[in-house]
Amino acid sequence: MVKSIILMLFLFSFAMSAVNINKASSAQLQTLNGIGPSKAAEIIKYRTSHHGFKSVDELVNVKGIGPKTVKKLRKHITIR
Repeated sequence: MVKSIILMLFLFSFAMSAVNINKASSAQLQTLNGIGPSKAAEIIKYRTSHHGFKSVDELVNVKGIGPKTVKKLRKHITIR
């Protein structure tokens, strides 16, 4: 019971702060609405091969993510 509460608080803290797409783990990326395991893997693959994101808008270059998704996520993500 206590472990469940701690885990929920931990996940809630990620949901309340912007996710750094240059540093986030797959699990952290998956706290974003619409980002599941495969899109999280694509984000990590892109940032690794391009030495990180230079801007949030660059997220549209990730396979499976388009302008509408970036617009929806913009206030929940950061690169710093």
